[in-house]
Amino acid sequence: MFEPVARALRLLRLSAARGTTVDPGDGGATARLFPAVDFVAYAEDCILSGRVRLAAERLTDMLDDHDEILMHDVLAEPLDGSGAVEVSELLVRRDEIVFAHGTGPRGSVARRRRTRQHPLAIGLGRFDVHGYVHALPGSDPLTAIRRRRSMVPLTDAWIEYQVGTERQRRRVGAVLLNRDHIDTVASGREHEVDMPDLPVSTEQGPLLKDFTGHILGDA
Repeated sequence: MFEPVARALRLLRLSAARGTTVDPGDGGATARLFPAVDFVAYAEDCILSGRVRLAAERLTDMLDDHDEILMHDVLAEPLDGSGAVEVSELLVRRDEIVFAHGTGPRGSVARRRRTRQHPLAIGLGRFDVHGYVHALPGSDPLTAIRRRRSMVPLTDAWIEYQVGTERQRRRVGAVLLNRDHIDTVASGREHEVDMPDLPVSTEQGPLLKDFTGHILGDA
């Protein structure tokens, strides 16, 4: 069994033995104020699909504020093409999540600001994500990524990744990238982001440029 599921099952068994419930928020009080939403998390070796109980106004805030997320009714699909595993509950650490997407409210209108969209192509391990990052007018999109906390939202996004011997391509709308997993960032093109959801070649060209040092603040 692949490591994220195995580790989470061990944590849940330990939690049950102690008579406690593992959940984000302040003992469950905050979580009851918000709805349960569909949630898909992409790890390095599997895709986890299920539901989570929000513990903040937005999914972005919840992932930024909590080191661990409890998923319910989970389908875990390993990326090596082997069989999927169903789990009733699964505790996932944020640092295991490469990127994620889900349903839920957009948050308070008062928090929204006028931004400019920048098309980017971002590499995160075995995953390639294309979409728009939003930055304040006149600011650099890489600066906007660097100033984020943990999760970086992209809109109108589509993703590419390998499952077994097959190359998968999927449009996901809004997606939340874990900044710590970003390997490369390149400027995208408008027509790349708007391409239809069609099969693509498995041949990989050279990366344009590695901006990881700028994003993570390395010397």
